Amino acid sequence: MAGSAGTPGTPRVLRAMNDRAALDLLLAHGPLSRTRIGKLTGLSKPTASQLLARLEAAGLVLATGTSEGRPGPSAQLYEVNPGAAHAAGLDVTPERVLAAVADITGRTVGTYELPTPGRRAAQPVVRQVTDALDGAVKAAGLARDDVRRLVIGTPGAFDPNTGRLRYASHLPGWHSPALLDELAAALPMPVEYENDVNLVAIAEQRLGAARGHEDFVLLWNEGGLGAALVLGGRLHRGWTGGAGEVGFLPVPGAPLVRQVTRANSGGYQELAGSQAIPELARELGIEDLPTGPYTEVAAAVVARAAAVGTGPHLRLLETYATGLATGLASLVSVLDPELVVLSGSSLTAGGEPLRALVQAELEELAASRPRLVVGDVTEHPVLRGALESALAATRDEVFDTSR
Repeated sequence: MAGSAGTPGTPRVLRAMNDRAALDLLLAHGPLSRTRIGKLTGLSKPTASQLLARLEAAGLVLATGTSEGRPGPSAQLYEVNPGAAHAAGLDVTPERVLAAVADITGRTVGTYELPTPGRRAAQPVVRQVTDALDGAVKAAGLARDDVRRLVIGTPGAFDPNTGRLRYASHLPGWHSPALLDELAAALPMPVEYENDVNLVAIAEQRLGAARGHEDFVLLWNEGGLGAALVLGGRLHRGWTGGAGEVGFLPVPGAPLVRQVTRANSGGYQELAGSQAIPELARELGIEDLPTGPYTEVAAAVVARAAAVGTGPHLRLLETYATGLATGLASLVSVLDPELVVLSGSSLTAGGEPLRALVQAELEELAASRPRLVVGDVTEHPVLRGALESALAATRDEVFDTSR
């Protein structure tokens, strides 16, 4: 039937599968010759030549230079056409909206940061989103219509049953029941919304410490304490999108917090969240604490404690590690993951000293013993995850040559 995507096993579908395999290889390895593509895909030289001609005609690959420094004649190299499509991501916090645009290869080509004012003077959310996106698009030398897909990362999660943002009362302006419809009307491209910590997990799974792992937990500690749960290679979001909101978890060592969504806090957050670290340092007699937002202060205190590693600094790390392991023990006892990734500035600042202490404590508190690692994606991980998510969907669309 005209316009169909083809029947599995037909030459058209098999060609599309080979096309996608070649494009993925070019993304993974960079420029490759026809011969190298043939070897990696198992295709004959004539078939590889036809494939590359087809992809070049479709605007998906470009001829780019020749191989040098090897015996024999030089060979033409091919790469994915960076301009074949673009995708965008947004990282939203109460203080700012950070936007970026990436080309189809994953290279960031434009960024923009929009500071967001306090509750009283806040711009409408739709205006914040469009202004931030337009700033990144302009920096990339593109137009808004050039972006194929946008993924927006926020604290909390949009309830798939109601469309309302939950678990993020501290994000002003994002709780209107009509917000998603208003954003859809204002933007020309498909828009997806994802929890910020889930996006960090996507970044670590695609680019960082969780590559090759199908089951892992990512524990995040920065503005808030949260987790992402990846089971069988897929994010587990839960019925209301709230899976991983572990800051609300009641834990030993912290008073019970009731009406947790109203308080926007819980036992685990009070015990091991970033805001508890400066107070712990004062209790231990650590002086000359830096000033600034508590997330920055917490990261600096943890980094200093890990560097000094003795006296009250060591006690701070040990107490912090026990608090972290207390909540993690509940998670791993239920989920039994093979890996736990520690991310967010209040965790990554502790590096290997903190990781080792949490690992040792967790082995005392939990029956299963997952391996703990520090996250690799430390520069704007929420934004990087948003871009990776948007790029994955964009590539599935643009690289499908069966259409």
